[in-house]
Amino acid sequence: MAEHFNNKIYKDFDTVAYDSVFVKTIDSLSDNFINPKTIKAFYAANINAPKLVTKFYVNGQLDSLTNYLENSTAHGFNPKIFKTDEIKNLLQELSTNKFKNVEESYPIIAKLEILSANAYLNYSNFLKFGLVNPRNIFSRYYIRVKRPDSLGMTNLLGSVSLLDTLRAIQPKLAQYKGLQSAYLKANSEAEKRTLLLNMERFRWKMPETGDNYIQVNIADFKLTWFDKQDTVISMKVCVGGKREDGYEEKMKAFVKSGNLDDKPKNHETPLLFSKINSIQANPIWNIPVSIAQSEIYWMARKDRYYLSNSNINVYYKDKLIGEPDTINWNRYSRDKLPFKFKQGSGGGNALGKFKFIFDNGSSIYLHDTNNKNGFNLNNRAISHGCVRVEKPLEFAEKLLNDNYTYDKLRVEVDMLPVDTTHMNWYRKRMAKKADTLKSFQLKPAWFGPKKAVPLLITYFTAWAQNDKIEYRPDVYAMDEKLWTAMKKFR
Repeated sequence: MAEHFNNKIYKDFDTVAYDSVFVKTIDSLSDNFINPKTIKAFYAANINAPKLVTKFYVNGQLDSLTNYLENSTAHGFNPKIFKTDEIKNLLQELSTNKFKNVEESYPIIAKLEILSANAYLNYSNFLKFGLVNPRNIFSRYYIRVKRPDSLGMTNLLGSVSLLDTLRAIQPKLAQYKGLQSAYLKANSEAEKRTLLLNMERFRWKMPETGDNYIQVNIADFKLTWFDKQDTVISMKVCVGGKREDGYEEKMKAFVKSGNLDDKPKNHETPLLFSKINSIQANPIWNIPVSIAQSEIYWMARKDRYYLSNSNINVYYKDKLIGEPDTINWNRYSRDKLPFKFKQGSGGGNALGKFKFIFDNGSSIYLHDTNNKNGFNLNNRAISHGCVRVEKPLEFAEKLLNDNYTYDKLRVEVDMLPVDTTHMNWYRKRMAKKADTLKSFQLKPAWFGPKKAVPLLITYFTAWAQNDKIEYRPDVYAMDEKLWTAMKKFR
């Protein structure tokens, strides 16, 4: 700096005196920082030296930083959140080179150093990881998104080139760029908001899916299998119904009363990442407790033959009750039902003929359905939480990716095999079903894809497709919640 300004005062720079000023300055500023401990630890490890100012002021890279901060509006950020004007003023004050002695420069250098470090970290983290952590604001967001860590931030502060880093962190995803381009052209505030919300979703660091993966977009009611950018298969889905209006307040009332009549409904499909590892043909439906309490109990009380007519078995202490129609339901309250319910395989099963299974903690799966009318609805948020798929047989064929196994699966659901050399399987099965001397019992059969296929259940209300932006309604009101969390950065 002495050479740059041709000013000898910098040769008298006293590190001990500067250190005292730096400590007071960082203590006064860091209360409002997002990562104060990381920033303080970095400077403590570097004897509070003005690393950014000494490395990047003379070569103009601190000016480049302010340019990026000013242009952060292109990402929907407000430059004020980075203290951009303050940093520019400090740079200007340093550039005037009018200090009478080196001590006068200490507060300017210290404040410039600290504010630049904080702005650089925040700008980088916001672009690389998003403004908010979705797991902190959505109760059913189970996807493990990567978040900034202290090691990564320390490495950022130790960058060899600010400019190279700033260029490298600019989002390169085609989807993000498509939304960003539309945002910069949009006039409607409502449209801008939707675009910004989905730009934020594309900033979140999702798990690696690889090129070949399945995505269920809840807001689009659509399942799409991607191979790189190409669509392998696409179909409609029905997802979980929206939670009741006023859900939070109603839950508070339920917690106080403990009365199931006060419990609000919430069947929203969770957002998650997993891998489809098996297919169950002719599945059995293990009916969840919540459905048993809210639906099965009442139906059984209303119609004593409902359970047997619906092929629903009842278990008490894991033992099958032979005659469920004889149960006196008046003896049991629905909040303390001692029974478990399972619907057997067959045409009337709520899961239809196929269940597509993947590991998750919410007992969620994709499945066929015996009620196809739901796929004709515009709003297909109608299930209890699992995802009903429109073309289960076609989906199963793609998953198995093996003609021999696929024919085995077809025969299990009483369909003719595609390969005529496998007709003997079908004939044997039909003969067993027709044998009046032996009771034929339909049972589940398991099939595994050669390789588990990644599955991402997610939520986008806008995305780029075929050189235009597709928009969908905010069926779960997740946009509202996300916008509230993002407002402070606007």
